[in-house]
Amino acid sequence: MNTTAAKTTTAREIVLPGRVEPRDLQVTHRELPPPAAGQALVRVDATGVSFAEQQMRRGKYFDQPPFPFVPGYDLVGTVESIGAGVDPALAGRRIAALTKTGGWSSHVLLPADSLVPVPTALDPAEAETFVVNGITAWQMLHRFAKIRAGQTILVHGANGGVGSTLVQLARVAGVRVIGSASARNADAVRALGALPIDYRGDITAQVRALSPGGVDAVFDHVGGPGIIDSFKLLAPGGTLVAYGSAATKDDEGNSRLPVLALFARLMLWNLLPNKRNAHFYNIWTGARRRARFLNRQAEDLGAVLELAADGNLHPQVAARFPLSQASSALELAESHTVTGKVVLVADEN
Repeated sequence: MNTTAAKTTTAREIVLPGRVEPRDLQVTHRELPPPAAGQALVRVDATGVSFAEQQMRRGKYFDQPPFPFVPGYDLVGTVESIGAGVDPALAGRRIAALTKTGGWSSHVLLPADSLVPVPTALDPAEAETFVVNGITAWQMLHRFAKIRAGQTILVHGANGGVGSTLVQLARVAGVRVIGSASARNADAVRALGALPIDYRGDITAQVRALSPGGVDAVFDHVGGPGIIDSFKLLAPGGTLVAYGSAATKDDEGNSRLPVLALFARLMLWNLLPNKRNAHFYNIWTGARRRARFLNRQAEDLGAVLELAADGNLHPQVAARFPLSQASSALELAESHTVTGKVVLVADEN
């Protein structure tokens, strides 16, 4: 394993050329220079298909770059070489990184200080399910809602990537979980340790039947009109954590408006004397204070990966596709027929 590189590397990349259907993603190649000072060249072993990429192809993600670009919100890979000023011990290590874009590639150049070590006991694809999902779930549970053992929470989309991780982390913490999902995914939600309810039914009635006094926290990625019901289901002192607006994913117009409207509603609720809290979670909050942001990210992701390595969390890999079959992977992820996360792994050649 070289600690430095003196030649270029040919990277295979999946390009999102515009507002297209999954089948219209493009496979291209690009020459990457050797890593500069402070950088690492990473061979991508696994990268994920998340809701963010689904929104990006529609041009609806809140802060996406202009087309064309390479999607890929997070990754797990192996450091192949490093630039000047980087700890030589990093070369050859398995790492995880939060990228927002660029992860759907065979190789990437990343700032070395943004890389988080991954326990060798974890398979790359399994570890990949816990990167953005793990950071999101851990921070919403422990930094925002501050859940405690014995409490009861409601997780919307409990069979999804973030939802299934939320359920497991909450159960590890001794929290009772009610999880909404489609009826066909009820057994999968139950297997995670949650009490399943049908999101197509009367959610309020179903939750009240299981927790008459309300719940201590609700985690809602749906937004839209249903966010009002989520807030009303809180017990006194409860916390609503909203982290998306999936209900408006197909709406035309400015993609920022639904998020801004949701944020404004949550802030208004916080001003009212209702003995409840409401937050909007964004994984990039605080990124301008780089050192603090990266330290918090490494701490939280590290905690999640250790729980997984110890067998306390079980990765939910919905399916694995070679990177070059990203179109099929995206189609499956958007079908909403699977539990967990669809993962792209390295092509064999």
